Amino acid sequence: MKRVELLAPAGDLEKLKMAIIYGADAVYIGGEKFGLRAASKNFTESEMIEGINFAHEHEKRVYVTCNIIPHNEDLDGASEYFKYLESIGVDAIIISDPGFLLIAKESVPNMELHLSTQANTTNFSSAKFWHSQGIKRIVTARELSLGELKDFKNNIPSTLELEAFVHGAMCISYSGRCLISNYFTSRDANRGECAQPCRWNYALMEEKRPGQFYPVEQDDRGTYFFNSKDLCLIEYIPELIKSGIDSLKIEGRIKTSYYVATVVRAYRMAIDAYYEDPENWKFNEAWMDELMKVSYRDFTTAFFESDDTSESQNYGSSSYIRNFDFVGLVKSGTNQEGYALIEQRNKFSKGEIVEIIGPDSNSVLLSQILEIKDIKNITLESSNVPKQEVYVKLEANVKENYILRRAVEKND
Repeated sequence: MKRVELLAPAGDLEKLKMAIIYGADAVYIGGEKFGLRAASKNFTESEMIEGINFAHEHEKRVYVTCNIIPHNEDLDGASEYFKYLESIGVDAIIISDPGFLLIAKESVPNMELHLSTQANTTNFSSAKFWHSQGIKRIVTARELSLGELKDFKNNIPSTLELEAFVHGAMCISYSGRCLISNYFTSRDANRGECAQPCRWNYALMEEKRPGQFYPVEQDDRGTYFFNSKDLCLIEYIPELIKSGIDSLKIEGRIKTSYYVATVVRAYRMAIDAYYEDPENWKFNEAWMDELMKVSYRDFTTAFFESDDTSESQNYGSSSYIRNFDFVGLVKSGTNQEGYALIEQRNKFSKGEIVEIIGPDSNSVLLSQILEIKDIKNITLESSNVPKQEVYVKLEANVKENYILRRAVEKND
């Protein structure tokens, strides 16, 4: 039986490796050209080659985003870039524009092509059109319900794959085709430079009543009436798989390595649990607990069950959900002396209790930090400089690429 693909975001080389180690079947990345996430570090040519080699060594796939909505000047160099991507072993190119599609068909006729959600494909007739033009996979618009996704699958050729978002940020505008950022900041969201103004707080003022601000479900810091809750469909894994969708996609190329590892791990466990026993699959609240630990916003199922409602908007988004900090990433596991090498991401101190998560365990371990030493073997009471490597002795043994995190006070 063909299993559904779990597709993860990878904004840089470390995130690519973490996504694959923690259970992704494929990753989507951006190079230094033509992608929609200019804020992400993205990949240099050498990093892209290393990432592709790493993925292929683990029998995973890599897709490269070339999904800007290009203007005339953006067409320059596209053909050469597509040929380069093919030469280094990219498994598919994600595009949104018919012009880029034409260039890709001419320059890399054997390359697998995926159609981005930016193309706003909302019906199976459109999907069949794109397939007739050479598209292998459709990334459906986020605005579709489960019923519509089933209709899609039932009315398209078996040779056309469907990919759907299951987790991450939702845009205020239809499948991301937004003008607000360009209007406010001259940063074009459709060419990779979104400033995310839909995440800002606003107050309503009537033109003839200057200075009089009207509440729109507002707190003392304004309202977030443009601001959607994050999509989360982990409770619907059986329905998604039964619908025939080929790939379940997680959003978040500009999120942290910790976010990528945690979200991928939770969905990996949920998917694997389904395939182990489809008839008796039961949602595990621990999966949702993990997802909440890396979220800044509440969750919504958006359009999945039916039409979207006001419940999907973050009118109360000033509540701060995430209550765990990424302490550090294990670079090399516990040695004979009991020390592990940690690349720290936040400050921590001797005696602290941390949680440990890894890709090869369903459990989350609690452990105390017993000792801290810097790379010159000097004992420290605390480690105060993020992004430095230190040796840490823990009560529990850890392996390379395990994550250390700690509880922090939650703001309500």
